[in-house]
Amino acid sequence: MTTLLAMPEAVEKGSKGVGKKTPQKSKYQLAKRIFEKMPKEVDYMNHESFALPETEDQLFGPDAEPIDVPLWAPSKDPEKGMKLAKKTLLTPQQEVTLFLRYNYARYRLNLLVTTNKRRTSFKMATEMEKWYSRAARMRINLVRANIALVYAMSKRTRVIGVEIADLVSEGSMALLRSVEKFDVSRGAKFSTYACRSILKSFGHIAMRLQRKSNRLPITLSPDLDYRFEEQRHEKRWRESLETLREIIKENQARLNKVEQIIVNERFALKKGGKLRTLAEVAKMVGLTDERVRQIQIVALGKIKVVMEKNMPYPARTAASA
Repeated sequence: MTTLLAMPEAVEKGSKGVGKKTPQKSKYQLAKRIFEKMPKEVDYMNHESFALPETEDQLFGPDAEPIDVPLWAPSKDPEKGMKLAKKTLLTPQQEVTLFLRYNYARYRLNLLVTTNKRRTSFKMATEMEKWYSRAARMRINLVRANIALVYAMSKRTRVIGVEIADLVSEGSMALLRSVEKFDVSRGAKFSTYACRSILKSFGHIAMRLQRKSNRLPITLSPDLDYRFEEQRHEKRWRESLETLREIIKENQARLNKVEQIIVNERFALKKGGKLRTLAEVAKMVGLTDERVRQIQIVALGKIKVVMEKNMPYPARTAASA
C-alpha cells in the first residue's frame, strides 16, 4: 500500500491546467504524466458509509460544514515552538468529519487508480487530481490541528543525549503516520492514539542510541535520577566524574580550545556550572548548532579513548545503559 505523504509533481502541474481549454494532444500528455506519477494502490481506512452514493455530497457538497484549521508554522527554536503550538480546539464531531473526508478522498482515489489502470483520459486524470488534492488538504488540516501534541510530549520526555529538536522531528513523523493509520470508526480519541505513537517513536530514538558508542558515559550526567541505579554505580559515577574533570583539566585528550569549551558547557563540568543547550553553546563559540554537535561528538570520542585506558572497568556509555 502507498500512503499520501506528498502530492506528485505531475499532479501539481496538472491542476494548473484543469478547467482551461487545452489542445487534445496536450490533454493526453498531461493525463499521461499524472497517471505515471500516481501510486498503483492507495491505502485508506474504510468506513461503512463510503459505499453509499450520498456520502460524497455529505462530506464535500455545498452544504457540508466548513472546518477551518488555522495555519501553523513551526518555529526554528523548539523551546519557542512549544509556547506557540496550541492545539486547535476541534469538537469531537469535527475531528470525525475531517478523518472521514480524508479517508473518503483516499478511498475514491484508490478506486480510480485500481479500476482504470489501462485508461489514460484527461477526464479521468483530472478526477484523480481532485481527490488527491482533497486527501492532501485533509491530511494537512489534521496535522495542524494536532501538532501541539508533538511539542507537549517532547517537553515531558527526556532521552539523555537527544536534543528537543530531534524529539520534535521524530514525533512529527509519528504524528503523520498516526493520521494515516487512525480508524475513526472504532470510536477512540485520536489524541490518545497519536500520543502512544509519539512516545513509541521516542523509544526508537533511545534504541538507536544503544547502537552507538561515541556518547558521554551515562554516569557523567549531573542530573540523572539515581533512584533506579544500584549502589555500586554511585561509586563509579563519582570516579568517572573526577576522571573526566582531570582529563579536561590536564587536557589528556588533546582537545583544542573550542572542544574544551563545548564539553565543559554542555555537561556542566565546572563547579557551579549548568547544563547548556546546543543553541546556547553555539552562541558562546560563534558557530552553528550543527557544527557544535559535530565538534562535541569528536571531542567525546577522544575523551572516551583516554577514559577506557585509565579506568579499571569499561566505561558505560549512554548507548549501552
